[in-house]
Amino acid sequence: MIGCIRQPLLGAFLAATLITCDAGERPSNHTDQDVLAEEQVLYRGNGEEPQTLDPHAAEGVPAGHILRDLFEGLTSEAADGRIAPGAAQRWTVSPDGRTYTFYLDPNARWSNGDPLLASDFVFSMRRSSDPETASNSATMLLPILNAREVINGKMPPESLAVEALDERTLQIILHEPTAYFLSLLSHPSTFPVHRASLETFGNDFTRPGNLVSNGAFTLEAWNVRSSLVLVKNSQYRDAENTRLMRVIYLPIEDQASEVKQFRAGEVDWTMQVPNNQFDWLKEHQADALVVSPWLGSYFYGFNLTREPFADKPQLRRALTLAIDRNVITDKVTQYGEQASYSLVPPGINDYKSPVPEYAAWSQAKRNTEASRLYEQAGYSRESPLKVEIRYNTSENHRKIALAIASMWKAVLGVEVSLVNEEWKVFLQNRTQKQVTQVFRDGWASDYNDPYSFLELFRSGSGQNSAGYTNSEYDALLVKVAREQNPDRRNRLLAEAERKLLEDNVIIPLYIDVSKRLVAPTVKGWQSNPMDHHLSRYMYKVKPGATNREGEIDSG
Repeated sequence: MIGCIRQPLLGAFLAATLITCDAGERPSNHTDQDVLAEEQVLYRGNGEEPQTLDPHAAEGVPAGHILRDLFEGLTSEAADGRIAPGAAQRWTVSPDGRTYTFYLDPNARWSNGDPLLASDFVFSMRRSSDPETASNSATMLLPILNAREVINGKMPPESLAVEALDERTLQIILHEPTAYFLSLLSHPSTFPVHRASLETFGNDFTRPGNLVSNGAFTLEAWNVRSSLVLVKNSQYRDAENTRLMRVIYLPIEDQASEVKQFRAGEVDWTMQVPNNQFDWLKEHQADALVVSPWLGSYFYGFNLTREPFADKPQLRRALTLAIDRNVITDKVTQYGEQASYSLVPPGINDYKSPVPEYAAWSQAKRNTEASRLYEQAGYSRESPLKVEIRYNTSENHRKIALAIASMWKAVLGVEVSLVNEEWKVFLQNRTQKQVTQVFRDGWASDYNDPYSFLELFRSGSGQNSAGYTNSEYDALLVKVAREQNPDRRNRLLAEAERKLLEDNVIIPLYIDVSKRLVAPTVKGWQSNPMDHHLSRYMYKVKPGATNREGEIDSG
């Protein structure tokens, strides 16, 4: 049967760890019942080739998977997605919720044997926030005192309120109490980098042979467009519980090819699976197909910095209304995704997204209103809008783009050109905003809080591919950051999301689920709402030796 795991209540766990946390809570990833395979090598399909392995510059889910194997922040994540101790063995928080003191694990070392020190985190967080680093993820550090001023170039990086109290003790002072701060510290933008290697090799410090990391694995080889090979880090603080000896990441963009490689035994873990094979996989790969909910939202974005969408809210609303989301989820994606009219996925603590009025309309009524707004914006079937939809190369993305183009043509007469691009080119074009008009977008939350989604559209955010600028929206996010009362904070978040939706900055399409093939011989992992899966929790067993739960197969 298909595995579908409920989301753990991360909010409750976070509340329990705000005072102190200790390394005794780390989970075991091996049981005496397992019959281990002789070769502990995991082959992970990983979608697109990462742009870089610099944790302060990398973007995208594929790079994130690799970086979480190579590096470790002050906090980490358990296999089920809960916050767990990382390089910090424990921490304390001041009564006002603003001062965090972290005590590093005495066994924490760099892969070359150097001790991991509090000063490494000071250097690295300052580097991540430094405008010269040009990190699009630097905004993750915004809760830290003076971070905004540093990121904007108004204060030097040394002003960031991160201080080494001694070799193994780090103190971080926040601008305001931030309930999700511990979650942020497991994000790659907060990972430490080895200063001596960076100073010696410059931008090449991430290459094989140069990269010194502090995670469970080290980089052995990077064969561009072929494979990226990690090997077990013997210096890792918990190396004795890391069973895998190698993790081989395969950049396979074509999902059908990835499935073929899985069936041939060349891949143990697929990034995704193609929608048109879902029914077949349910029947023929039931023991390997895993579908589980996660905090991911799939949407389209408008480039608001250039024509035809700058200053044309009626046109943006018309295109939004003309899409039948139920057709997309029922006929195109077909994985049980939930049609969505809002940005933030459900299931985040007690937050409830505002829903636009048109969500309750019939599609016929939406189409009628879309036609009215389309004409109001100056277009007609005789003088149609001509627009491009851009997406990164993927069969699933292509099918969704085709469906939307067909709907726009049928309802409004829009003439659509589809442009698919290799991931790096697509990401560059989406960020620079010079050629994009309508583009595929989406977000998998970096932490379990609505702010992770809404912060994307703050003016000046490196992730703001739409180029949205609204002072009222920005002011609401500032209030959210300062608000300590959970109910009032949720109301402010909802007000900000409502503003974003009213301005028709994006077209919400559906709430995502993770879907992949995982070989039954892979054990030690769990589905989780963040869809983060650290290889150090996994191991391989002999074929047929155990079932998926790790018990001896009596048959």
